[in-house]
Amino acid sequence: MSKSILLLAALAAVAASSVAATDQELRAKAAAVGLQALPYGPQQPNDNAMTREKIELGKMLFFDPRLSASGVISCNTCHNLGTGGDDNLPTSVGHGWQKGPRNSPTVFNAVFNNAQFWDGRAEDLKAQAKGPVQAGVEMANNPEQVVATLKSMPDYVERFGRAFPGEADPVTFDNMAKAIEAFEVTLVTPASPFDQFIEGNDAAMTTEQKEGLNLFVERGCTACHSGVNVGGENYFPFGLIKRPGADILPPGDKGRFQVTNSVSDEYVFRAAPLRNIALTAPYFHSGQVWDLKQAVAVMGTAQLGTEISDEEAGKIVAFLESLTGELPKVEYPILPMETAETPRPQF
Repeated sequence: MSKSILLLAALAAVAASSVAATDQELRAKAAAVGLQALPYGPQQPNDNAMTREKIELGKMLFFDPRLSASGVISCNTCHNLGTGGDDNLPTSVGHGWQKGPRNSPTVFNAVFNNAQFWDGRAEDLKAQAKGPVQAGVEMANNPEQVVATLKSMPDYVERFGRAFPGEADPVTFDNMAKAIEAFEVTLVTPASPFDQFIEGNDAAMTTEQKEGLNLFVERGCTACHSGVNVGGENYFPFGLIKRPGADILPPGDKGRFQVTNSVSDEYVFRAAPLRNIALTAPYFHSGQVWDLKQAVAVMGTAQLGTEISDEEAGKIVAFLESLTGELPKVEYPILPMETAETPRPQF
């Protein structure tokens, strides 16, 4: 073997070692600010034992529009599992074609959020499941009507009995919410390129995505967007440095203030989880930004007080695209048949 070939081989080995060291440093940098790989498989929610019967029941309820007063709107209507776990609308359309006040968050990986809704008013998924069913602008129903609807169908009565064994009256509004939670905690999207990179696969992310991850950390994005869901953990003022215009930050929606009535919580919202963010446009609680690069630029000026160049924004977007994981395959369930006792739709 010639000296030139040996020299080229040695240089290639050094270059490979340098790249590996750089990747290792980037992993360490990501870990230092709390970025983590997503766990595989469903998580165990608090006070709600997971069983196959409960998960299957929850899936049926998630897709059943008869939980709504009109018999038209299901959980899947606004959290469509075929479109990223949301409805890809600025704000959702509910009962009587009313438009809701906020953008619908994705249901995928929602189990990893510290609280649910943009203002965190629901502590977990079973508390969240009760809200839209009763909201006049969404499903416009009430617990008594929901229970009457479910009890009118023998298949549901039997399934509730198997999902909640030993209970004298298993068909309850609370158990409906627990079943939906049991299904929703299975909606995790592991094995994204970012996850694979964090787990040691250097080739899982492109060079541009790695540069974007580095910028995401260096620019301070992880001050709000960290943890296993890359957000969804804490609350922050929208417009910490510079408040966006009324088109992006509607003045009438004061965020968490509506929950706490504390002046310090005016225009405070839960940091959006960024898993699968490339699938869930439009962005922000107002749903007024459709372009992910524009959303990155808005965050730069509003939260960090810095201008992010178009090139930098492109790299950060490339990193955000690496957060798209493997979506679970969910087979649409065959729902129980109505009976003469099933309450009729109300429009």
